[in-house]
Amino acid sequence: MSGPVRLADVAVGTALPEQQYRVSRADLVRYAGASGDFNPIHWNERVATQVGLPGVIAHGMFTMALAGRAVTDWTEDPAALVEFQVRFGRPVPVPDDDDGAEITVRGSVAALLDDGRVRVDLAVTSGGEKVLSLARVVLRLP
Repeated sequence: MSGPVRLADVAVGTALPEQQYRVSRADLVRYAGASGDFNPIHWNERVATQVGLPGVIAHGMFTMALAGRAVTDWTEDPAALVEFQVRFGRPVPVPDDDDGAEITVRGSVAALLDDGRVRVDLAVTSGGEKVLSLARVVLRLP
């Protein structure tokens, strides 16, 4: 699409381009520094497995941020995003290898609301598993 998405450009069912993001252990370290969330489950394999996780996991808010990025990349206007909600469904294990984990974000316009707003429902998966549940955003489009 060229230029920001406009209300006239969308209808119920309009699909956002699928986005895939690679997440490495280095990304988790950078996110921990930016967010201040240094919980060892996000960087220490031993601690993560001791508390019952499959290994080091991505920060839930980092996963949510990638979903938001897919939306704002589509709209080309970060200020268009006026509401964002998710439930953290499953952790995203991030292996200590060159591949890391892959997070896939799909979405489509689910409802046209009043005042130039639209609701977009998102499907966010990693390793074939849904990692964010009830993920949706409300956008205000020109």
